[in-house]
Amino acid sequence: MRLRMMDANGDMQFGIGQAAFEQNTAAAVGQLVETRLKLWLGEWFADTSDGVPWSTRVLGRGTTPTYDSVIQERILETPGVQAITSYRSTLVNRALTISATVRTLYGSTNISTGT
Repeated sequence: MRLRMMDANGDMQFGIGQAAFEQNTAAAVGQLVETRLKLWLGEWFADTSDGVPWSTRVLGRGTTPTYDSVIQERILETPGVQAITSYRSTLVNRALTISATVRTLYGSTNISTGT
């Protein structure tokens, strides 16, 4: 697995040669997980069936009992992910924060993202 790394602002890194890439690392898988969690269902024009159903199954009314399973499923479907070793979500004032530790093919990595 080879990914172009992103900086702290979420922008792809260019102009630094091979240092702009992660290859076969837990950090690469972690970045892929975070990117997949940020994709809303129907947002990507090339595949409108891909993404997290944020507005209907996660942040919508009455989703509290089920949204963790939706997010965990999305994480587990990410290439390179073997298991979720710890998971925590916090929903406060319509803002959801997700923290997880994921075991990948290349080691463990921490995921932290919010809406």
